Amino acid sequence: MSFGRRGRTSPPKQEEPRRDARPPIDEQLGRLEEDIRRLKVEFDIFFNGAAKRPPYDTKNRVETAIKRLGDDRTLSFAQRYRYNSLVARYTAFRELWRRALQEREEATLHRPKR
Repeated sequence: MSFGRRGRTSPPKQEEPRRDARPPIDEQLGRLEEDIRRLKVEFDIFFNGAAKRPPYDTKNRVETAIKRLGDDRTLSFAQRYRYNSLVARYTAFRELWRRALQEREEATLHRPKR
């Protein structure tokens, strides 16, 4: 005894294009490059006194993107080279910002009292 529909076939399902949750690697690298550029501008604004706080939200977004891309094993050699050069640029900026923040903090701690 069969309860199924005999003789009737359902219309063929159309294959939807597969949509990955993440954009392509080259697009992610471009976005990372833009975020590093934006972070540099935001730190420049902070060090010039126009912003009260350092841009830690942008910094965290850049570091998250760096970690996510660093874990990706599907990068081609060209993509890996671009990724490594972006990470090197970010690391140089991060050290520069760390030293500048440290000097700024030391200057406020050792300020003569009037």
